Amino acid sequence: MLVMKFGGTSLGDRERIDTVVALVRSRLPRRPVLVCSAHAGVTDLLLEGARQAAAGKPDLGAVRTREEAILRSLKLNPKLVDADLERLDQMFRGLALLGELTPRSLDQVAAFGERMAVKAIAAVLRRRRIPATAVQADEAGLVTDGRFGRATPRAETYANLKRALAKVDGVPVVTGFLGRDQEGNVTTLGRSGSDFTATILGRALAAEEVEIWTDVSGVLTADPRIVPDAQPVENLTYAEASELAYYGAKVIHPATIQPAVEKGIPVRILNTMDPAAPGTVIMPVRGRRKARVTSIASKRGIHLVNIVSGRMLGQSGFMAKVFDVFKRHDVIVDLIATSEVSVTVSVDDPQGLPEVVDDLREFSTVTMRESASLVAVIGERMRQASGLAGQVFSAIGEAGVPVLAISYGATKTNLQIVVPTERERDVVRALHNVLFE
Repeated sequence: MLVMKFGGTSLGDRERIDTVVALVRSRLPRRPVLVCSAHAGVTDLLLEGARQAAAGKPDLGAVRTREEAILRSLKLNPKLVDADLERLDQMFRGLALLGELTPRSLDQVAAFGERMAVKAIAAVLRRRRIPATAVQADEAGLVTDGRFGRATPRAETYANLKRALAKVDGVPVVTGFLGRDQEGNVTTLGRSGSDFTATILGRALAAEEVEIWTDVSGVLTADPRIVPDAQPVENLTYAEASELAYYGAKVIHPATIQPAVEKGIPVRILNTMDPAAPGTVIMPVRGRRKARVTSIASKRGIHLVNIVSGRMLGQSGFMAKVFDVFKRHDVIVDLIATSEVSVTVSVDDPQGLPEVVDDLREFSTVTMRESASLVAVIGERMRQASGLAGQVFSAIGEAGVPVLAISYGATKTNLQIVVPTERERDVVRALHNVLFE
């Protein structure tokens, strides 16, 4: 059993979809299960349509035009998605009457991209004499918690999906990105959540491998938009992949790895634009690669919160009090650095942060920087590499970049540095030059 996930760019036009069909045909002996994102650009059109509808301007035109153009290019009848477009039109009109857009309704709207895409891909496969059936993941039993926009699967999901897919005729073509909570509301797993769906299915079906087909040839040693000569990474461990995903790498979704870890399933990152490229395989243990550092990731839009209080000196429970505030407002912390009288944390999603700051100010002095970038140097062999931290800080110093915060945990898989956003690219280039070139 093999799970193959195709992203929006892999399904963006007829040429790309022809490649998908050829890839599926070549893997038929391995009993493939497909996971599909929405066609390129459709999710953005859906969300913009929802916003316009809530503002009193319901208009399905842009979504309909894009979907019908894709279907005609594939020589499919546009009526294939008429029922979905009719339901979507009703939703837009309802949003216009309500005059507001909730996380719940956003998830309902966003899910239509995947719902329509799997119908088109299954129909194309059948036209090419490959038996296939479109499967809605939420209807097949992908049950999640109720956190709209970033839901996670419940334990019963895996048995549900295994049971449902055993009854499917031909190649199952499953919607990525979406599920349903226990109350029956549609939920989504976050943008790029189709990767997550793929490994959820991989675990449910005890797949031999999960292939993530995207528009890049695997993981590189840095973002090629920052470092044009970044090198491909042949293999990396689950721990390294998880760190890279969380700290800015775009090729995998942050939550993707965990279901694969639980069953020891390899995850391979491949490129539909260059199917012959070997890509990157993510696996339980390190391959033959001997490099100390695997890759450098970065993300901007970081908020740096500094909490100072003389009362934390010698006082047990102060840290618990600080992080209880973050937990209460559901704000996720990335980096943590402490001293005798201060705690510094970084946060990449500002939602809920103003309330956190207000609560923290009841027992401490709080300052915040809203424009920063986090650069992460990642590699499991870093823990055996003497002098590596010195090289990192020497390179940053020679580039003349101020360091706003540092975190280097006991496992030493990830060295995190927060720097001013305007110097992020300089730092990544300087570190890549020292560590890889």
